[in-house]
Amino acid sequence: MLNDLTMFARYARGLNSYLRHTLSPEQCRQMLVNHLESRDESFLHILERGIYTNPRSPYRKLLLHAGVEFADVVSLVRRHGVEGALARLYDAGVYVTLNEFKGRRPIERPGLQMGVRPRDFDNPLLVKYYEARTGGSRGVGTRIIIDLDLLTHEAAYLHYFLAAFDLEETSIGAWHEVPPVAAGMKLVLRYVKLGKSVERWFAQSRLGLRPGDLKFFIFTKYTIYASGILGKQLPVPEYVPLEEASKVAHWLAIKKGNGKPATLDTNPSSGVRVCLAAKEEGLDIAGSLFRVGGEPYTPAKAQVVAEAGIRAVCHYSMSEIGTIGTACTSPADLDDVHLLTDKVAVIQRPKSVGTGELSVGALVYTTLLPSCPKLMLNMESDDYGVLENRVCSCPIGELGFTKHLSRIRSYEKLTSDGVTFLGTELLRLVEEVLPTRFGGYPTDYQLVEEEEEGLPKVNILVSPRVGDVNEEDLLSTAFQVLHSYPGGDIMSEKWRQGQTLRVARREPYTTASAKILPLHILQKK
Repeated sequence: MLNDLTMFARYARGLNSYLRHTLSPEQCRQMLVNHLESRDESFLHILERGIYTNPRSPYRKLLLHAGVEFADVVSLVRRHGVEGALARLYDAGVYVTLNEFKGRRPIERPGLQMGVRPRDFDNPLLVKYYEARTGGSRGVGTRIIIDLDLLTHEAAYLHYFLAAFDLEETSIGAWHEVPPVAAGMKLVLRYVKLGKSVERWFAQSRLGLRPGDLKFFIFTKYTIYASGILGKQLPVPEYVPLEEASKVAHWLAIKKGNGKPATLDTNPSSGVRVCLAAKEEGLDIAGSLFRVGGEPYTPAKAQVVAEAGIRAVCHYSMSEIGTIGTACTSPADLDDVHLLTDKVAVIQRPKSVGTGELSVGALVYTTLLPSCPKLMLNMESDDYGVLENRVCSCPIGELGFTKHLSRIRSYEKLTSDGVTFLGTELLRLVEEVLPTRFGGYPTDYQLVEEEEEGLPKVNILVSPRVGDVNEEDLLSTAFQVLHSYPGGDIMSEKWRQGQTLRVARREPYTTASAKILPLHILQKK
């Protein structure tokens, strides 16, 4: 309680300054240019102050175990650059897997074993303004600390996005959860830092007094109240569950009817639901723009969006560190983004997935900003994609952000309707709970994600060998398990609203070597 009160008092003071001082276009440009030019020094500063002088850092133990002193890293960076140095550190065993980063497995290297917790990767250089919870995009319910300095930096990215797509005078709407999930509040605070506002915040979760969430209720109410006092009014969240997508469509139709189509910030699946609702009700929302992220933007989704006359562009983020990719005006693919290389360094390494029959170029991340909530030093994500250098005419490309990332996918998690459960979190459901409750064996059940008319569906496959199964009972059992994970209450409720989870009676998919995996991800093209 004392820690919460201290953090809230710090946040209240910081918010006052944050709201009073908006960023000018020139300040945005200078901030990003400066960080791009000083990324080597920033990386070494974080390494020295946040890792080498921090005896509790798991990265420090990895570095010393590999025989790498700080002076050695300085020499590597001078000779090979940040990415070149990181590649050599990775090959020396200095990296963490996603499960290690989440604290689900101990770090094990030849001659070294240490238990870790998620908090061990917290950034000790961070000013802790307020605590929030991830929306599941790197696991469910991970607690993070948000820094207002980071939101200021990310507001500069947002300025360039708005400028690139000529959206400075466009009405903005958002369809995101309320705290404790952080995405919606972070978005509206970024806009207000630019002297702009989100007109409507359609909330996919209800702001309430759930057990343990009182501090988030107070935080949200205070933020809205304080912004109003300072003349920077934030939108009051309006609860709009997935099945009421028509409310969002009606707002977009009104804006189109007034001759000024709006922009909606949401995840791809929610955007598809808005398009389908508009079609069902005969609403004209053509000319609107969707800024989407949080799950893959696939050709099936893109087709539904295009048929509604909508243009959709992508951004890429990680809940633990915020935005890391912003949309390109000349995309090479549906989800092509400029990688924000002042904030992160990325290398790729081959990674075997599933049974090892397939290898992909896993994206390995390192944070370069001292305001990121988590420190990452060669953190293996479960994402892969096409990473390339390409010069384009985007305003943000002209600043020097020439590294592009596209075709971003994962083989190790289910991501649907903006909700993500790691494959490792779902093993208990299919290998233990369902066979015990409904009969059969672990190989008789499997979770599979697919799309129907652009909408995601997660099938619980049940082998016909199991016999008669009450599907409603099975779904109820599955939701109970999903709800039990930290943060799973909000995530499972979104799947329930969207009717995302369902039962399918068929034999589970097998690999080329006839193995049955508990989690089968159909490759999205």
